[in-house]
Amino acid sequence: MDETFEIPVLYRGQELLFPTRLLILGYVHKFQVKIEGQDFFFETDNNGEYRALIDPDNKEGVKKLDTELFKAIAEAIASILH
Repeated sequence: MDETFEIPVLYRGQELLFPTRLLILGYVHKFQVKIEGQDFFFETDNNGEYRALIDPDNKEGVKKLDTELFKAIAEAIASILH
């Protein structure tokens, strides 16, 4: 699936829309979410909950973003699938 769609995320009382792509890689899937011009990937952990994968080379870009935003996006992805 190479189509981009927008995922609605409730964050600090506002509904925000983030461009997202579903990437299917064999038996696993990831969501590529564009946040403030940067791509972040979300995948499931061992408990089946979504988490953001952070590129160690992009620590400065991540510091500018609130961890609560990543949690809100992960929850929005989970709610779409359940």
